[in-house]
Amino acid sequence: MLMSGVAGGVIAALFTGGIFLNMINDDQATSSEDNNQNGEQTEQTSTEEAVPTTNLANQSSNSIGSAVEKVSDAVVGVSNIQQISLWEESDAAGTGSGVIYKKDDEYAYVVTNNHVVEGAQEVEVILTNGEHVAANVMGTDALTDLAVLRIPSEQVSTVAELGSSDDLTVGDTAIAIGNPLGQEFAGSVTQGIISGLDRSVDVDLNRDGQPDWTTNVIQTDAAINPGNSGGALINTNGQVIGINSMKIAQSTVEGIGFAIPINDAKPIVEQLETGNEVKRPFIGISAVDLSTVPQRHIQETLQLDESVEKGVVIAQVEPNSPAEEAGLQQYDVVTKLNDKDIESMLDLKKYLYSETEVGEEVTISFYREGNLQTATLVLNEQKDM
Repeated sequence: MLMSGVAGGVIAALFTGGIFLNMINDDQATSSEDNNQNGEQTEQTSTEEAVPTTNLANQSSNSIGSAVEKVSDAVVGVSNIQQISLWEESDAAGTGSGVIYKKDDEYAYVVTNNHVVEGAQEVEVILTNGEHVAANVMGTDALTDLAVLRIPSEQVSTVAELGSSDDLTVGDTAIAIGNPLGQEFAGSVTQGIISGLDRSVDVDLNRDGQPDWTTNVIQTDAAINPGNSGGALINTNGQVIGINSMKIAQSTVEGIGFAIPINDAKPIVEQLETGNEVKRPFIGISAVDLSTVPQRHIQETLQLDESVEKGVVIAQVEPNSPAEEAGLQQYDVVTKLNDKDIESMLDLKKYLYSETEVGEEVTISFYREGNLQTATLVLNEQKDM
């Protein structure tokens, strides 16, 4: 009976259920009826436990390996070359990663992070075969932290397939590919899951301590380290679902990395690859949040009623801007844009950049000397950030 049970367990791991049941019938012909029933229960239990575990392990291993193989040659290194002084040779001031996402007969296009190429005098793309190729920076966008490079296509054999970030769910497998800590660890692969969706991370572009933008990102626990920036976050089908961008670097934090959703990146990348700046609507004001204004000035200078608690106070109106043409003035307190309540400059920018377009007419609500007023203006294109 012991040998029969062991044989049944081994056979269960190697053969399908039909063959296994035939072996059980052969054993039944040479054993007593009572012992056969006990043996059959033991062997069937072994079948139920062993077969699914073995199959799942193989499927997981194969799916990840094939996904990585499909895209790995399209994930490249990006070197930011700067000349520190007149007396020194130009050298790589920093390295990151990039993803080849498009190719034609003449050029191949690489998406990376803006902060990877920021300040570069020259940019090189390092292919997976180790060859360094000079790259042209087609366009950058600090707000979304994206940049597009162009290189000759003759040496490019693999182009990454772009997937969809709209179909992701928390718990999906996430695989990060890039060059952590530079070329020494080029092509490193880390695996994790989608830890969160629609995470909001504040971005301070001018380093004044105030957020200039809130980036919508994918959170993952797949290890993302310096040098991974601009690399690919892929799914088990080998499709790019995000561009790795940042991590929380604190001694008390582990396993929190972020990627720009590929569906958010696509329209920006399409504009940048043509050499154009990203078109965004423009009002023409600089302002501060009402919440930062001392209470004495709220009452004496702005003459606001206590019921007005949120909004932005115009500090300056740019000449020949939509705001000036609409008659807006310094110390006007903007509280609404169309039907959207404006509580901060971040609210105003997010609504402008996400919900409106260049050339669109909008209604702006504001308080002047304590009186609520409205005006209409036509949005222009913002020339620079």
